[in-house]
Amino acid sequence: MNYFRLFGVFFRVSVMGELAYRANFFIQLFQSLAELATALTGLAVVFSHTNNLGGWRPDEVLALVGVYFLVDGVIGLVIQPGMSQFIDSIRDGTLDFTLTKPEDAQLLVSIRRVEIWKLIDIGLGFVVLVVALVQLGEKVGGMEALAFVAMLLAGAVILYSFWLILATLSFWFVRVENILEIFRSMYEAGRWPISLYPGWLRFALTFIVPVAFVTTVPTEALTARLSGETLIGTLILAVFLFIVSRLFWRAGLKRYSGTSA
Repeated sequence: MNYFRLFGVFFRVSVMGELAYRANFFIQLFQSLAELATALTGLAVVFSHTNNLGGWRPDEVLALVGVYFLVDGVIGLVIQPGMSQFIDSIRDGTLDFTLTKPEDAQLLVSIRRVEIWKLIDIGLGFVVLVVALVQLGEKVGGMEALAFVAMLLAGAVILYSFWLILATLSFWFVRVENILEIFRSMYEAGRWPISLYPGWLRFALTFIVPVAFVTTVPTEALTARLSGETLIGTLILAVFLFIVSRLFWRAGLKRYSGTSA
């Protein structure tokens, strides 16, 4: 519960800071609506020529788009801002101030910066997902909903862990922003089912850059496509990556000297 209280504090501070620049809300709203319109237009064009895309129906792909925007909003809300500031703090030595705090440093660097306007993306993703669920109708049962929530949480853990590992490379290398931008660009491939891509790219988006576990797998759970093996494997991968990212974080801290050393 203390972790949630800390996040609440950082969230309130971010709200107070952002409210001084309320025009940012309308800018973000325009950008989000434009991106959503582009995605939906692409779907409309594709499905105007076919009723099936790699075994996925229009309502199923629409659900995937909703999941994509939902997770993308979470990335922009807390993960990307926190990791970007974390990288900067290693470079200029201000990570010292975080390490001297009584709370866990990894937690603090992960949640200390919140981009509140990204809640718009989360809201739009939720709306698209609800529309897709209405179209899916009775096809979504209790077990599918439960599996979806489990896979969505597991995907969030996988995404956070992978992002933390990339950001922690800053303890060894001066600049890793380009790596994060490459990952951010590859994540955009998640708005389409992974099965559509060539074998080599499907392998890369599953086992090298785990985009599939963040968007496609939760949607498969929602549409009753998910196998038991994939469900268990995703949960195991989430736990494994979280442990690895924690160990990698601790190894990185041993390399940090800071401005006070």
